[in-house]
Amino acid sequence: MKFHVVLAAAVAASLGAPLAAQAQGIPDGMAHGATVGWQTAGPAGWVVGGAVGGVIGGVEGALGVGPTYVAYPPPEPAPIYRHRHYPRHSYRRTHHRDTTG
Repeated sequence: MKFHVVLAAAVAASLGAPLAAQAQGIPDGMAHGATVGWQTAGPAGWVVGGAVGGVIGGVEGALGVGPTYVAYPPPEPAPIYRHRHYPRHSYRRTHHRDTTG
């Protein structure tokens, strides 16, 4: 009798696992879709993006697809500008016109 109970529990757990994964994907998908929709189209995009994101998150959760993360290269350091401590122009070689005439 114990074996039948354990077998029934294992079957129920294996059938319920995709549903649990799907339930975890829906809120994340809705949040992501609503955020992207708001940035793209404002309030209407927020509503549509939340709905579409929830559906896509549910499907990905049912299939076991997790979020993907992209590793971007680090940004290049800012250029260093050094202050010049010497005059930029030299007036030693300038030629002045004789205005006295």
